[in-house]
Amino acid sequence: MSYNKVGALRFVEENDVKFIRLQFSDILGNLKNISISANQLSKAFDEGIAFDASSILGFSCIEDSELFLHPDPSTLCILPWRPQHGKVARLFCDIKRADGTYFEGDCRYLLRHVFEKAKSQGLIFHVGPECEFFLFQRDSEGNPILKPADKAAYFDVAPLDQGENTRREICLTLEEMGFEIESSHHECAYGQHEIDFKYDDVLKSADNILSFKSVVKTIAGRNGLHASFMPKPFTDTSGSGMHINMSLFKDGENIFSTKHNAGLPLIAQQFIAGILTHIREMTAICNPIVNSYKRIHSGYKAPRHISWSYKNRSTLIRVPSTRQGHNRIELRSPDPICNPYLALSLILAAGLDGIDKQMQLCSPLSQNAYNLSSDPLAEMTMTTLPINLNEALSEMKQSNFVKSTLGNHIFSQYITIKENEWETYNRTVHAWEVQHYL
Repeated sequence: MSYNKVGALRFVEENDVKFIRLQFSDILGNLKNISISANQLSKAFDEGIAFDASSILGFSCIEDSELFLHPDPSTLCILPWRPQHGKVARLFCDIKRADGTYFEGDCRYLLRHVFEKAKSQGLIFHVGPECEFFLFQRDSEGNPILKPADKAAYFDVAPLDQGENTRREICLTLEEMGFEIESSHHECAYGQHEIDFKYDDVLKSADNILSFKSVVKTIAGRNGLHASFMPKPFTDTSGSGMHINMSLFKDGENIFSTKHNAGLPLIAQQFIAGILTHIREMTAICNPIVNSYKRIHSGYKAPRHISWSYKNRSTLIRVPSTRQGHNRIELRSPDPICNPYLALSLILAAGLDGIDKQMQLCSPLSQNAYNLSSDPLAEMTMTTLPINLNEALSEMKQSNFVKSTLGNHIFSQYITIKENEWETYNRTVHAWEVQHYL
C-alpha cells in the first residue's frame, strides 16, 4: 500500500511502530540509514533530518556537509524480522539541502528525474530485475568463507539444495514487505540462487532491489550463512548477474507487445538500439567492480558481444517469448553489485535517446555468441563490452551522454572513486601471482 504523509503517520501510530529507519543510497549503491523514534517522524516529513554528508563516500566535503533526509511516505514498510512489539519500519528518503533544493548527488532523485522525463512523453518505464546471489558457509567465528552452502545445480531440490529453507524464508519475508514473488530456484553454480519478483515502475523497482539485497543478507545471516552478490566468486563456474527485464507503457498499454511471431514494434527496436549504442559507455556503472569483468569475460553464461536476439540467451539483449508473442526486452549484462538508481537511469535514458533519434536496430544474432570468441572474423567485426574496469572507465569519461544523464557531481565523484579502486587493485599482489611466480 502507498501512503501519503497523513496516512503514514496514522499507520505508525496504529501499528505500534516505535522506530523508523530513514534509508538512502550512497553513490556506489550501498544502503545507508539513520534511525529515529516514531515521535520524530512528523518533523522528518516537515523539516527533514540532518546528517553529516562528508562521512558518506562521494557526497560532500566537510566544509559543506549539512544535508537533510526527507522521507518518501509512499515507501513506508515494516521490517518483519525486527521485534513485533515496538515494531521497526523503513522509509526511503530524498536528500535535500537546507534551502529545500535537491542534492545533486542523490541517486534516487536522479532516477526520478529521468523517469519524469519519460512520463512527460506519456511513457511509463516498468522494470523486473532477476537478482542472483551465492550463499556461503561461515567459520567458527562467524566469518564468511569461500565454501558454498550446497553442491546443488540448476533447479535441483533438497537434499542437494541445502539453501532451500533459507530461500523460502527470504521469499516469505519479502512477501510480508509487499513484494510479489514470481519464482525462486537454485541456479547453476554450487550455492547459487535466484529469486524473481514482479515488475513495477522503475523507481519502485530500484527501491525494491536495495530492499531485496538487504533482506537476503539479513535472512542468510539468521540462518548461519553469508549471502554475497559478488559477480564472480569462483573461476570455473557461472557468476551472478542481474538481468533487467523492461517494458514501456503508454495510456495503460504495453507498447513493446507483439502478437505471436510478429516482429518488434518500431519503438521497441529504437529503444534497444539506444541501449546497444550506449552500452559500452554505461558499463562502468552496470558492472562497477574489478570482479565484474571476470564474469563478463569468463564464458560462463554472461554476454560479451554487443548483440541482440529474440530467444538466444547468449546475446546482450534478449526478447523473450510468451504464449501471446513478445512483451518485454531483457538486458543481461548488469550485475547485482551495481547501484540500481544509476544503472536504471542510464538504461532508460539510453532507450529514450534511441527513440528520440530514431536509431536503427541491427539484425538479430542467430548463432551462439559464446562461441564467437573463437571466431577471428567475428571478433574483428563485432563490438564487445570493455574487457576490464579501467577500459570501462575510459569509455565513461569520454561519454557526453553519461555525463549529461548523471550530472557533473555524480559523474566526477564516481570516476574518481573507481579510478582509485582500479589503482589499488593494480598495486596489490594477488594470490595467483604468488602461486605462479614466487
